[in-house]
Amino acid sequence: STISKNSLKSSLLQLECHFTWTLLKQDVDLDDLEETIGNQIEFFIKSNITNYNLLSYVCHLKNSNEEALRNLQKAEEEVKKNHPDEIARRSLVTWGNYAWIYYHMERYKEAQTYVSKVENSCKKLSSTAQWKIQLPEIYAEQGWALLKFGAKYYNRAKNCFENALKNEPNNPEFNTGYAIAMYRLEDLSYKEYEDVSLALEPLKRAVELNPKDTFIMALLALKLQDLKQVDEGKRYIEEAMQKTPDLPYFLRYAAKFYRRKGEVDKALEILKKALAVTPKSAFLHHQLGLCYRAKLFQLKKTTRYPPQEQVGELIRLSIFHFKTVTDQNTKFFSAHIDLGRMYAEGKMYDEAEKSFQKAFQSNILSYEDKQELYYHYGNFQRFQMKSASEAIRYYTKGLKIEKDSYGRNKCRNALKKLLEQRIQGGLGDATDFGTLGLIHNLSNEKHEAIECYEKAIALHPNNEEYLSALCELRLSI
Repeated sequence: STISKNSLKSSLLQLECHFTWTLLKQDVDLDDLEETIGNQIEFFIKSNITNYNLLSYVCHLKNSNEEALRNLQKAEEEVKKNHPDEIARRSLVTWGNYAWIYYHMERYKEAQTYVSKVENSCKKLSSTAQWKIQLPEIYAEQGWALLKFGAKYYNRAKNCFENALKNEPNNPEFNTGYAIAMYRLEDLSYKEYEDVSLALEPLKRAVELNPKDTFIMALLALKLQDLKQVDEGKRYIEEAMQKTPDLPYFLRYAAKFYRRKGEVDKALEILKKALAVTPKSAFLHHQLGLCYRAKLFQLKKTTRYPPQEQVGELIRLSIFHFKTVTDQNTKFFSAHIDLGRMYAEGKMYDEAEKSFQKAFQSNILSYEDKQELYYHYGNFQRFQMKSASEAIRYYTKGLKIEKDSYGRNKCRNALKKLLEQRIQGGLGDATDFGTLGLIHNLSNEKHEAIECYEKAIALHPNNEEYLSALCELRLSI
């Protein structure tokens, strides 16, 4: 009957589970996510309840509800095995997912059964709440799911782990989640010149509370490396290497540490070892591509006439791994840029153009991503396609997104250099002077900006944009 279906739906919306946490499928590559969770279940020692619950949701998003139910059964088995005394408390998310999946399968009676299970358990666990029971492990489980759905979700993940920690400040797992969220948020906004880190203390605390967790040790090491404390970082990497020489989740970060340290061959050796264990990992293939690219740039820098076959081989290997990444995880945005740049290096311009266009089509780009993309595509237009005007157009797009980032800085510097070259060569038109005026204005160099806008207006007398910019500048001085 419709009435019960409607009241069922409103009960379902009250549940705390993956279906009510706004995890949108367009933000992830579902096949890749499924692969990742599968690997974690296989190689991580941690409780797998969280992983099976998340996997059930991913299966539902891929339209395999039967498979989703099988994963929920596995989650229940894990609960019985690991928390025999707290079955209800540890099963709330699992039961919530059951209810939703049965609802989508139009098995409303079973859905209602699970809704009632959650309701009754919440009443027993807390005298006040009918539904919304604020359990720290549910906050944490939501945090772990959010981390898996990508950069857009990291801030919400951080808040979830903060909520979990309010009740249990010394819980090792919650501290790990919080540290990972902080590390990733910082990694996103990381500016080359920052020497303070909000993630450092949470990482140290997580390492202290989880002496066996080499994954979090490796993140601490990378953070210390960012902060130029390389020797201390290396100590953690070496200690972790003793503890888990074969864990792919640790090895991939160890490799990143050595690559950034300039020990590219050592990084390659570690990555190949990890790849033998998880051959489909997009992360590992991306790191391999970066290593071969680093070797290529090293070779070009140190040799005046690098042997062509060596250059060709490094380009080929780099392209192979970056392409593997973009095939495996369609949402791995930076890999599309890396692939495009590598095709350009190899003079495969049509392929390069296609890769850049794929990156442009991504629907989950932050402003930093866009600025980074405009910068690299501008370079491609300028150096390979020999089109200064297109390069200027894309650098300017990056500059006009008024949020500071590493990519925006690169757009600004490249644009300034290119415009000054054109103007000195006598090729400067009104647009060039106007754009240079914009750059000076954004850098707070008002007198230089005025000069540029005056020249632009001399070449293009009635341009509204330049006239109003000039007017504003004069008033502000």
